[in-house]
Order: sequence, then structure tokens, then C-alpha cells
Amino acid sequence: MRVKGYKNKNAWLLRRRHFRIRKKIGGTADRPRLAVSRSLRHIQAQLIDDTTGKSFLGLSSYSKEVRQKLASIKGKCEKSREVGRLLAAKAREEGITNVVFDRGGFIYHGRVKALAEGAREAGLKF
Repeated sequence: MRVKGYKNKNAWLLRRRHFRIRKKIGGTADRPRLAVSRSLRHIQAQLIDDTTGKSFLGLSSYSKEVRQKLASIKGKCEKSREVGRLLAAKAREEGITNVVFDRGGFIYHGRVKALAEGAREAGLKF
């Protein structure tokens, strides 16, 4: 089935799930939204204040500062867990401890779950 404006039906379903989630959650300055996005190879996450539309900080598995740390780690789930830990460490430096988790329409499984668990291990609460 081809849905107008989308590559395929899966992209359309992902977008629908994301809109359904975003209706219910939003980030503030006190409790920003931890938005997760993933591709086939990489994962990225950022902390967003939806009241002003600003992003506090972001981190991805392909950014320069993370690439060297992830070079020795095997497996995409373990790399995602490490990205979550590093993001949480940066957030704690900024004074952010509570966040709202936005899985971005992705199923809470595999790499998305690993990133969330890594962020929780490093001290973020959600």
C-alpha cells in the first residue's frame, strides 16, 4: 500500500505513532524531552524544551566526540547504551536530572530501550 507523501507504509505508520505520542508528552525547561531517533546504523538523542522550541544538547553515535569511545564497542545495542550514558553525563553537568522520554514512534525495544537504560544508569530520571 502506498500512502501519499511517504516512501512506504512503514514510514507512514512511524509518523502516526510519533504524532500519537507527541500529543501526550512535552518538554519544559525544568523537565526537557529526551527525543530519540534511530537509523539502520546510528542512533541520536537530544534534550528539547518544547515551550521555547530550543534544544539543550544532543548526542549521536556518529559525532566526533563519541566515535572514539564507541570504536572498541561491538554491537549496536551496546553502542546505544553508551550514547545514553554519555548524554546523561552531559545533562547532569548542565544540571538536568529529570526528563520526559520520547521514543519518537519507535518501539521501546532493542536500541531505543538500551539508550533509555543507559541514561537511567547514568542518573537521568524518567
